[in-house]
Amino acid sequence: MEVKLWNDKREREMYENFAELYAIIKATEKLEKAYVRDIISSSEYETECQKLIAHFKTLAFTLKDTVPSIESFADTYKMDCPAAINRLVTSGVPATVEHRAAAATSATNSAAIVAECVQNFITAMDSLKLNMVAVDQVHPLLSDLSASLNKLDILPPDFEGKMKMKEWISRLSKMGAADELTEQQARQLHFDLEFLYGCFA
Repeated sequence: MEVKLWNDKREREMYENFAELYAIIKATEKLEKAYVRDIISSSEYETECQKLIAHFKTLAFTLKDTVPSIESFADTYKMDCPAAINRLVTSGVPATVEHRAAAATSATNSAAIVAECVQNFITAMDSLKLNMVAVDQVHPLLSDLSASLNKLDILPPDFEGKMKMKEWISRLSKMGAADELTEQQARQLHFDLEFLYGCFA
C-alpha cells in the first residue's frame, strides 16, 4: 500500500523544502565538526559554509510562514545539531569570519588604549614640569595612567610601569590632598615616568 505524504503540489513542495532544510542543517553540523577537528582547511570550510548559509537564508525566508522557528523544526525532527543551529541561526557567518572580526576588534581596541596610555604619560610628565605637585593634582593623573595601563592586555601583569604607578599612588594616598611633593619626590616621579614611558614606547 502506497502512503502519500502530500495531497497536492503545494504540500509536496513544502515537504521537499523541509527535506532540503533538514539536509542543510545536517551538512552544516558535519562541516562545523570537520573544521573543529582540522579535517578541512580554513579556506575550504569558509567557502562551503558560506554556500550553506546562503542556501539556508533563502530557504528559511521561503518557509518563514510554515517554519517560524528553526530550533522547533530541529526539535520536531529529533535533530541534535547545536553547532549548525549556532552557525546558521545565531551567527550567520562562518567561524573564520567571526575570528577575523574578533581579532580586528581586539587590535583596534589595543591601539586605542596604547594611545590613551601615551597621552596619560605625557600629561603626567608635563604637569610636573609645570610644577603641579600638589597631591590632589598628581594623584588623579597617576590613577588615570595606572587604569589605562591595566586595560592593556598585551602588557604582562608584572610590567614595571604598573608596579611603579601602584607604589606612587599608594604613597600619595597616605598624604593629605593639599600636601605637595618635595622637589626630590617630584624629580624622582618625573624620572620614573620618563623611564617607564621609554620602556612602554
